[in-house]
Amino acid sequence: MALITRVTRLFRSDLHAVLDIIEDPLVLLKQAVREMEASIDSDEQQVKLLNHEHRQVLSRQADLDQFFKQLEEELDICFESGKDDLARGLVKRKLETQRLASVLLQKHDTLATKLDELNARLDENRSRLTSMRQKAEILSEHEMSSDAVEYCDGSRSAPDVAISSEEIEVAFLREQQNRGRS
Repeated sequence: MALITRVTRLFRSDLHAVLDIIEDPLVLLKQAVREMEASIDSDEQQVKLLNHEHRQVLSRQADLDQFFKQLEEELDICFESGKDDLARGLVKRKLETQRLASVLLQKHDTLATKLDELNARLDENRSRLTSMRQKAEILSEHEMSSDAVEYCDGSRSAPDVAISSEEIEVAFLREQQNRGRS
C-alpha cells in the first residue's frame, strides 16, 4: 500500500512540475490583462447605455411636467365653464400622468443607483488593470533580462564557474613566472 501511495505522489508531483513549466506566468498575466480590458470595455458600454436611458427618463419627466401643467390649465377652464364631464376625463388623465411620473421617478432612482455602482466598479477595475499592466511590464523586463543570460547552448542554467584551488595555484604560478621574466 505504501508503495502505491509513493508512486501516486511521484506522478502527482511530476504532473504539477509539468503544469508549472507549461503555465508561463507572463502569458497568464497577459491573458488576465486582456480579460480585464474586455470587462472594462463591456462595463463602459453598459455605462453608455444606462446614461442614454437616464437621459430619456429625464426627458420624459420634463415632458410629463409640461403635460401636467397643461392639464391643470384645462381643468381650471372646465371648472370655470361648469363642464364636469370634461373635467372627469381630465382628472383621469391627471391621475394617469401622476402615476407615470411616479414610475419614472423610481426608474430614475434605480438608474442613478446602477450608474453609481457601475462607475465605482469601473474605477476599481481600471486601477486593478493599471496594477496588472505594471506587473506584466516588470515580469516582461525580468524575463528579457533572464533571456540575456541564456547561453549559447540554449540552456538557462548558469555554466559551472566554480574554480578549484588547484586551478588557482597553477594560474598563480603562471602569473608569477610571467612577472619574473619581465
